[in-house]
Amino acid sequence: MLVFWNKKLVFLSVPKTGTTAIEEALSSSADMVISNPPELKHAPVYRYNRFFRPMFERACKVDDLELLAVMREPVSWLASWYRYRRRDFMREHKNSTHNVSFEEFVLEYMKGDKKAAFANVGSQSKFLEPRPNGVKVDHLFRYEDQPRLLAFLEERLAQKINLERRNKSPEIPLDLPEATLQKLHRKCSAEFELYDSLG
Repeated sequence: MLVFWNKKLVFLSVPKTGTTAIEEALSSSADMVISNPPELKHAPVYRYNRFFRPMFERACKVDDLELLAVMREPVSWLASWYRYRRRDFMREHKNSTHNVSFEEFVLEYMKGDKKAAFANVGSQSKFLEPRPNGVKVDHLFRYEDQPRLLAFLEERLAQKINLERRNKSPEIPLDLPEATLQKLHRKCSAEFELYDSLG
């Protein structure tokens, strides 16, 4: 998470959406950089609303910060998680995907609360879900539309941004059978509907 106080902007770090590269590029100009622990670095809207917003409002008398985030196409997002958990350092970890196919990973992900640890990667739509008090992401960009995201940031922050790719996982061709893809669309419709709404 990055906070740009004078620019009235908070960048929420959705996992697997390229935020590490953005944080590295912008951390020197941010007023607050939350890089650890992961629970705070990747604070979703509900956690921001519960902990950070009250702090800003009570201690700093500020309630006009806007939230920005990035969302990745849902299948690509799951593929990124799958590849990340196949990296060598994950081999003996309970979350490793070394012994499962991408389809098995996706089928397990669709089991909801009963999913295995290796497929427990959260939900972008839940991460970005607006709160009943009106707190929401004001600026939501597609991961696949980097020029639009960078143009917004460069204008808002009044600086040029050069990104270097970080946390690159092994390239593995990943395809899903049509039946599995259709099931994913049904089971995780909120993910696809939110992504499609970004236009």
